[in-house]
Amino acid sequence: MTTQLNIFTDGGARGNPGPAAIGVVVKNQHGEKLTSFGQFIGRATNNVAEYQAVMAALKWLINNPQISQSIKPPINFYLDSKLVVNQLNGRFKIKDLKLKNLIIEIRNLEDKISPKIFYEFIPRTKNHQADFLVNQILDQKNF
Repeated sequence: MTTQLNIFTDGGARGNPGPAAIGVVVKNQHGEKLTSFGQFIGRATNNVAEYQAVMAALKWLINNPQISQSIKPPINFYLDSKLVVNQLNGRFKIKDLKLKNLIIEIRNLEDKISPKIFYEFIPRTKNHQADFLVNQILDQKNF
């Protein structure tokens, strides 16, 4: 069954930098959730956490060939960080070396996935499920 994927990612840090987590929600074109997960990533900035969430989603795709081989292009990523979306789309320069290295890692992961990937900004209210995962993890850690 061929499906289009809509991937919602979020990353956040308490303290910026501070304890950080990511959230990923993958849905098909009908809005049905295929998977969702969150993860504590240690100490990071909000921007690093946003990039880590995208990387985690890409790695999930690579590690689930039964899904990635049945994808109808494109894969749509939705983030609530204008900065990260604009950097991923090449509209903004990246000055921070750590973020440059994360972009390189993301591009390498993208090369392992055949459908075209689009990154789009959405308001936090439309990214509430991924945001919830981030906050749930950080709340569980009592930060």
